[in-house]
Amino acid sequence: MAGRLRAPTGRYGGKSAAQRQAERRTRFLDAALGLFGGSPGYRATTVAALSEAAGLSTRQFYEEFRTLEDVLSALHLQVNAWAEEAVLAAAAGARDLPLTERAAAIFRAYAADVTGDPRRIRIAFVEIVGVSPRLEEQRLARRACWIDLICAEARTAVARGEAAPRDYRLAATAFIGSVNGLLHDFSAGWVDATLDEVVDELVRQLVGILRPPGWSAGAPAR
Repeated sequence: MAGRLRAPTGRYGGKSAAQRQAERRTRFLDAALGLFGGSPGYRATTVAALSEAAGLSTRQFYEEFRTLEDVLSALHLQVNAWAEEAVLAAAAGARDLPLTERAAAIFRAYAADVTGDPRRIRIAFVEIVGVSPRLEEQRLARRACWIDLICAEARTAVARGEAAPRDYRLAATAFIGSVNGLLHDFSAGWVDATLDEVVDELVRQLVGILRPPGWSAGAPAR
């Protein structure tokens, strides 16, 4: 039969089959974070090596995943979800702050999350690239979500009279590339700056986009 092996059902050790399955999946993803995001990297990792690192069998691997690409896909989504959770929490807490302070809070949360664990930034910006058309589509879809978030913040700033009214999608697309590139280089040790200095630079760039030369703050847009 094609596809994954069927997982066992029933309770064992006081845990349901669903609970045991969730724990196994977490162990595989934790192990993948170390192997894919560290050494030897996704392309040099085998199912056997991942299973050994997780303390599980290859049979259990195939009960949860079809391929290592499926593991990388799930891990990439998880890394993005962690970052998104941090950003949304920061945005909620900074909702009433002026534009510059609000942007700083959001970028500080994002930067701290993605650079706090070098393995995460490698998964998000290195290992996922060029693996397959499916994962390229996923990577671009996740990037589109970040672009949507920047556009939403820009619309909020426009509504408050803090930014020039225009369509920011093209600018946001260019800007998110700068954000990811700078944070990757910082994490790799190629940028001679502190994380606060990196965040300050990103804030200056965003404010420069939202407030072009010749524009002055006015009444909130209606």
